[in-house]
Amino acid sequence: MFPVPTHVFLTRGVGVHRDQLTAFEFALRDADIEQQNLVSVSSIVPPGCRLIAAAEGIETLRPGEITFCVLARAETNEPRRRIHASVGLARPVDPAIYGYVSEYHGFGMTESESGDYAEDLAATMLATTLGIDFDSNAAWNERRKVYEASGHVFDSTSITAATEGDSEGLWTCAVAVAIFRFEASMTGGAA
Repeated sequence: MFPVPTHVFLTRGVGVHRDQLTAFEFALRDADIEQQNLVSVSSIVPPGCRLIAAAEGIETLRPGEITFCVLARAETNEPRRRIHASVGLARPVDPAIYGYVSEYHGFGMTESESGDYAEDLAATMLATTLGIDFDSNAAWNERRKVYEASGHVFDSTSITAATEGDSEGLWTCAVAVAIFRFEASMTGGAA
């Protein structure tokens, strides 16, 4: 049986280069996770999984390690085209219940708009799991109040990388990432 993550951290980065793949590499460098073999997973935050600071989580990474993550990635080589990549996270009050991570990426949104949307996605997935009744057409801020009033949603947050495409048409890449860590990696042992 594979171990269950005990910690998660959020990070983001932007990279620019003439080659698309290298722009992605530079975005990972900016996020300080370029030395990892990233494996994308879906959207569940395990029960009891603690959100930690990026600096604390990055310290536990070892070059070449298989690292599980939820990754949002947006790229463009169109000059001044706005791109965004966000990861949202929502965790319940009860640590015995799982939470959600959402990834969202695209074109045209600001950092704030994209982050709010990703956070809304994660909180909505959690709210529907918890059976919270809400108006799905209501604005995010209105739904946030309903979630908070329900007493169920403990915490929601997001991280976003948003930028404009390079003015000369070089590839520009934005990434936002939730990185999962395991207890062994947090204590200096093998992940």
